[in-house]
Amino acid sequence: MSSSTVLCTTCSVDRTRVILAGICALILTVGLARFAYTPLLPIMRDGAGLSDFAGGWLATFNYLGYMAGALLAATTNDLQRKFRFYRAGLLIAVISTAAMGLTDNLYLWATLRFIAGVSSAAGLLIASGLVLNWLINHGHKPELGLHFAGLGAGIVVSGLAVSTMVGALAWDSQWIGLGLLGILFFLPAWFWLPAPVPVRANKGASTQPSSAPSATWMWLFIAAYFCAGVGFVISATFIVAIVEQLPVFSGNGPWVWVVVGLAAAPASFLWDRVAGWVGGLTALLMAYALQILSILLPAVSGGAFVNLLSAGLFGFTFVGIVSLTLSIIGRHFPANPSKAMARLTLSYGVAQVVAPAMAGYIAMVSGSYRGALFIAAGVMAAGMLLLVLIMRQERRELTSAC
Repeated sequence: MSSSTVLCTTCSVDRTRVILAGICALILTVGLARFAYTPLLPIMRDGAGLSDFAGGWLATFNYLGYMAGALLAATTNDLQRKFRFYRAGLLIAVISTAAMGLTDNLYLWATLRFIAGVSSAAGLLIASGLVLNWLINHGHKPELGLHFAGLGAGIVVSGLAVSTMVGALAWDSQWIGLGLLGILFFLPAWFWLPAPVPVRANKGASTQPSSAPSATWMWLFIAAYFCAGVGFVISATFIVAIVEQLPVFSGNGPWVWVVVGLAAAPASFLWDRVAGWVGGLTALLMAYALQILSILLPAVSGGAFVNLLSAGLFGFTFVGIVSLTLSIIGRHFPANPSKAMARLTLSYGVAQVVAPAMAGYIAMVSGSYRGALFIAAGVMAAGMLLLVLIMRQERRELTSAC
């Protein structure tokens, strides 16, 4: 075997390990520490006496933590500090997940959901940036499609785990079990992602794009991502609780969350292909439109097929929106992608702080989530209008540059 073949094989193995580390980080910090709350929400409501209003507030504290983590990521250019934050997030994810089963105090739950949110920022924003940094430094295409498959995989893992434990373990034991399960993903996420180094300028591309986005373009994008955050968080928080109210899904709500994950797992690959055909912003516009459909379906129908279709569309579109958005931003700022991603994500985080409490209050007052779903769909429609404005702004800037 020639030395070049050995080097090529070694490079392929290294790339595989880095991608798997990022995927495991997403499964742990987002799939378990953050998203496991969704299938467990109706179980905690029945077993721990958690009200819809309190459930919404716990989700709000989780997203407050996520926003705090995004702020931390946005306030430093030091890649080594980001790497330490990433590893701290992995530890926090395991501990905060298991600790949810060690108390029934609402204030302690809120604290644990907050720090779990911080860990999810480390897994989503920092890990994404670190993986992209490694790919650029080693001459690979700066694509995060494989990495973002961890979002769907995390949902599948949390949904299957909760579905398996339902009926066999109480709500508190399920949280502890999820924390123990998280250790399996902690190990590769910790050991297989190496410490970052500055992006090398001799890899065939400059460390900064030839035409960075204007401030107007960026603010429009931030506003559009806020709208996506509202649409995402209401469905992500309450989709299992919504379908649990339907007689056909009573006691089987966590399996609907598995459907979300199965649809989400290949979504980043497919949306990458769509973006390659029609452009990133057009692909985002399509994803927003499909997510509006996924939000409206359970609001207008209680049918089993319609709600399963809604779950699949939601998983397919929310991962597409996240992966397309962060990939577009990452390519504009390759020298420090996690900082640029974090700045954009703050708007997403604000939406996730406000919307769950609002949805929980509406559900408590009206006895239904339909009002919150209609509001979410309307906000997503506003996001589509903002994307159209972004596309026009981009054309104007390209014309003026010529």
